[in-house]
Amino acid sequence: QVQLVESGGGLVQAGGSLRLSCAASENIFNFNNMGWYRQTPGQERELVARINVGGVTSYADDVKGRFTISRDGAQNTVYLQMNNLKLEDTAIYYCRAAILRTTYWGQGTQVTVSS
Repeated sequence: QVQLVESGGGLVQAGGSLRLSCAASENIFNFNNMGWYRQTPGQERELVARINVGGVTSYADDVKGRFTISRDGAQNTVYLQMNNLKLEDTAIYYCRAAILRTTYWGQGTQVTVSS
């Protein structure tokens, strides 16, 4: 069973930065893609950033230029560097990994941006 463990969330002031980590229990290059999603109460989980096995990245429009997704194959870890954080970035952030039609999720990490 694949396990994804997120870390790095916390409380930060607007304009600040955080780096989230997602450690996978197996080789991240086994996955077709990995990504970060976020969810706020009453809202659907939404894509923030994604990276595919070839290294191609994509981002939600509202985080482009502020967030960067990256990976370290030696550590089997995917990162989300979040800069210039805004109040509206407050959410639970989830790591997701997909192999063909099978999807795996981490437990989530809370990010709270204060004014």
